[in-house]
Amino acid sequence: MANEYAQNTTMRSPLGRVRGLGSAKGGTHHWWMQRVTSMALLPLTIWFALAAASLAGASYVETVAWIGRPWNAVLLLVTIGLTFHHLASGVQVILEDYANQEWVKLGGILAVKAICVLLALASALAVLKIAV
Repeated sequence: MANEYAQNTTMRSPLGRVRGLGSAKGGTHHWWMQRVTSMALLPLTIWFALAAASLAGASYVETVAWIGRPWNAVLLLVTIGLTFHHLASGVQVILEDYANQEWVKLGGILAVKAICVLLALASALAVLKIAV
């Protein structure tokens, strides 16, 4: 009996025993990256909306010339990368929270990440094809 009591007692605090043992083992990083990407996307989305509004009624040639400008191409590429990264992270959180079966959760996360990577690559290649 005394031996069992000695095994169950510790000098560590409850916080010390659970630190780093969360369900995902990296939830803080995931949460932080969602906040960073959303803050970076805020000015980029405003820039893109204003740019798209200024291009309303522009010809195809004018639009292609606008995309071909180095500064616009770089901002478009950053917007594409951050948007798809943020999208994949957000959908991953939804799947982790609401998918009941592990295979559905894992398959959904892998599918979403694959789709986001493919769409991001296709979008980036389209911008690069015009800009380069």
